[in-house]
Amino acid sequence: MTMPAYVVIHPRDQKREDIYVADPHLELTFTDGWAIFRDPHGICLAIPAGLGTQIQRVDEPQDPEHEEPAPQKE
Repeated sequence: MTMPAYVVIHPRDQKREDIYVADPHLELTFTDGWAIFRDPHGICLAIPAGLGTQIQRVDEPQDPEHEEPAPQKE
């Protein structure tokens, strides 16, 4: 199992740094116009939908056809 990891990308005109968020227990939900990151302790980060921010999951392979096959037992 991979650790959930996301990159939060702000629009260029906001001049904010992108944010990398990762945690083994991280969950992302979308509720009432908000993107909410939570861990077992509660909300870690909340982003309003109206900012134009992009959220990309980065722990998953982007192209499953180019994954390396698992080692085979001989």
